[in-house]
Formats: sequence, C-alpha cells, structure tokens
Amino acid sequence: MTITSPHLGSSKAWTDAQLLYALEEVVEKELNRHLKVAKDWMPHEYVPFSDGRNFPGIFEDGEAWAADQSKVTDIGKIALVVNLLTEDNLPSYHHEIASLFGRDGAWGTWVHRWTAEEGRHGIVMRDYLLTSRAVDPDKLEQFRMAHMAEGFESDNRHSMLHSVAYVAFQELATRVSHRNTGHQSGDPVCDRMLARIATDENLHMVFYRNLLGAAFELAPDLTMQAVRDVVVNFRMPGHGMPGFERAAAQMAIGEIYNMRIHHDDVIQPVLRFLKVMSIDGLGPEGAKAQEELGLYMGGLDSEASKFDEKLAARKARLVARGRA
Repeated sequence: MTITSPHLGSSKAWTDAQLLYALEEVVEKELNRHLKVAKDWMPHEYVPFSDGRNFPGIFEDGEAWAADQSKVTDIGKIALVVNLLTEDNLPSYHHEIASLFGRDGAWGTWVHRWTAEEGRHGIVMRDYLLTSRAVDPDKLEQFRMAHMAEGFESDNRHSMLHSVAYVAFQELATRVSHRNTGHQSGDPVCDRMLARIATDENLHMVFYRNLLGAAFELAPDLTMQAVRDVVVNFRMPGHGMPGFERAAAQMAIGEIYNMRIHHDDVIQPVLRFLKVMSIDGLGPEGAKAQEELGLYMGGLDSEASKFDEKLAARKARLVARGRA
C-alpha cells in the first residue's frame, strides 16, 4: 500500500514499510519504557485452586457443574465469557500484528513481548473460571472452539497507521471492560484478578497511544484520516464470537461497556491526550477528517445521552417493582 501525505507535499509518498522504518526508533524507546515499568506476575497466584474440585470425566468423583455453584453475578458471568473468548483468539491476533509489524528489530521484540503478556490473561481467566465453577465448562469450551475456528481478520489490516490507531483505542476498551467486569462480578478474587489484567492492558494502550502520537508528528494528515476511520468504524475484536450481540447488549445494560463508557472512558481520553481535535496546519484531507471526527464524536455523545436516559428509566422501573 502506498499513501501520500498532502501535509508533507505530494512528492512525499509513504509505504507501510517506510512508515514502519520511520517509527522504529520510537518503538524501541517505548519498548524500553514498557519493560522498565511492566511487572511480571504469576497467573497461578490469582487463582483459588483450593476451591477446585473434579468435573465428570475420567474422575469417578467428578461433580457436574450447576449454576448455583458460582459466586459470580449473572452479568459477571456473561462478561467473563466474552472477555475470555476475546483473549482466546491470541494466536490469530499474533499472526495479524506479526504479519503487519514484522518479527525483526524493535517491532518484532514488541510483538513477541505483547503476545507473551497477553497469554497470561487467557491462562488466569480460564483457571479462575474452572476452579471457581463460575460458568458452565462444557459451554465455555464449545464457545472457544466455535470462536477460534472462525479465526480473526482485522478490519484495519490494510494499513499500518489504521492498525496502530485501532489498538490505541482497543487496548483501552479492553482495560475498561475487564475493570468494570471485576467491579460487577460480586467476587473479590475475580475483581483482583481482572484488576491485574487491566493494568497490563493499560500499559499496552500507553505504548500504542504514544506511537500514535509520533505518527501524528510524522504524517499528521494520514494519521488523522486513520483515526477518523477507526473511531467511526470501531468494533471490538470479539465481535465474531457466538452470541456476541446479545452479550454486548447485556453488558451495556449492566454498565460494563456501553456507548457512554465508550465515549467518555475510551475514545475521548485518547483524543484528549494527543490533542487530536486541536492539531492545526493540516492539509485539506487531514482537516476534513478532523472535522468529520468532531461531528462523529458529537453524534456519539448525543446517542450516549439517549442511552443514559433509557438506562435511568429502566432502573427506575426496577426500583418501583422492588427489583433494584
């Protein structure tokens, strides 16, 4: 793919390879910063293994799963399954970013480090869910097989800048989803586990956010267009999993992840930190993208306000029925 930045002059054409090379020094700097602040942790230290017992199978003393064995709230169960299935597709995610960013140099070191850190999340979440009997293990495995068999193909694989922009927002969205799931889980053990995962996700967001900031300095018009496209068309990576739309609707009502959270806690913080809406000196295409981004954010805020009103009305009805 070849792209041209009007801001830098029509004679300056950028390929993805050239952009990757131009940002390599920034990647190395951010990688070194990440390695200094990231703390290794042991997934097994967050799992209450002493609570575990055998399931039916090769064990004669196996005990079948039942819903009343779980300490986790109903909305917590739904969100935990969505979050774990999202983490389960790590092999596909690794393939996507390794193919785009490469396996050599600072880029490659980051790709492998990120994959190793993300791998912990799936390990600890599955161990917790099985040990605590939070969800039906048979259904969980059936969902995993169905989801992973579909694989994953990024909406932004056509462009390095679009991919960087996407993960800057998506890592923060994942952090928020994990953190809110912990708060709503009803189990302090689950809350601590997801807080640990959320810390990783936040560090990953900072890496990509800072890289996106460097891209704005290098190719502001192109980066602005990428950010506009990503924000307007944003989808979570788990959108293809079985029953995702229903689960997402329940998570929205349960205030784990909805339009208001997406606007206030995910998109706006990144845009505000990078001062995206106040960048000046853009060329025609960059300025157009900035304006369209602003209009979209205004519309998203209005839609979020409508959702807030509906959610408040629903809560009021539940209170009136004595179900709050």
